[in-house]
Amino acid sequence: MSIQWYPGHIAKAERQLAEQLKRVDVVLEVRDARIPLATQHPQIETWVGGKSRVLVINRLDMIPPGVRQNWEKWFRSEGGTAYFTDAQNGQGVKSVLKAAQGAGVAINEKRASRGMLPRAVRAVVIGFPNVGKSALINRLLNRRVVDSAARAGVTRSLRWVRISPEIELLDAPGVIPVKLEDQENAYKLAICDDIGDASYEDYLAAVKLIDLMTYVEAISEGLVSLEGVKSRYEIDPLLGNAEDFLQKVAQVKFKGDVERTAKLILTEFRKGILGPVPLELPPVM
Repeated sequence: MSIQWYPGHIAKAERQLAEQLKRVDVVLEVRDARIPLATQHPQIETWVGGKSRVLVINRLDMIPPGVRQNWEKWFRSEGGTAYFTDAQNGQGVKSVLKAAQGAGVAINEKRASRGMLPRAVRAVVIGFPNVGKSALINRLLNRRVVDSAARAGVTRSLRWVRISPEIELLDAPGVIPVKLEDQENAYKLAICDDIGDASYEDYLAAVKLIDLMTYVEAISEGLVSLEGVKSRYEIDPLLGNAEDFLQKVAQVKFKGDVERTAKLILTEFRKGILGPVPLELPPVM
């Protein structure tokens, strides 16, 4: 089953975003820590252009510390810095604010050299739906000013928000490619609830989730553990294939109802009940 999702509000928002980007000084790109590569928008380099960029990897609580450290090393090897955050609880958010302010200092120094007055730095928060953009803005402000919920498509229009006299932030709806060419990544987006649930079947997404978790655990050199999955369902996901696992859990939980079981496993993964389990690891350096 091919997964595609590009609702009308995103198409409209992207057109508006293209106009607003002309006014922006700094781009805060937000990705999902469980799938940092799958949540990199293919157009981000075009959008950023010569502007300053702050890369934010949100949901650090959803991955093990050792995996986070490896991602930090990998991003450094690629010539960048990744700021890991848990926007819901505020962890790491101050570092993001400091980085954005640092970009603003450079901008206003350039303005001063041209005899221009300083002004508030204009930053935009960009990322796939439901990666935590609005939660990040609320934390930066220390109050709830934009809607935030654990589902894709909550933010539907662009809105400027003043963080301080020094920074203005543009909260934009989640952006997503018109066509999801890489279906492996499309399933990762579905599993992590970063696209609308009408675009995929829970059963197929749950099978893919089990496959990905067991694969990542196998290649993680001990950094990733599925003990949370095993203890939660009292069945070892490493014994047999993903469909066998779903069938066994369905017998225990819902008298063989695999659809309800698939929804349960996806929900519990998304809530972190199964433990900190990433679906991607850094490419080999």
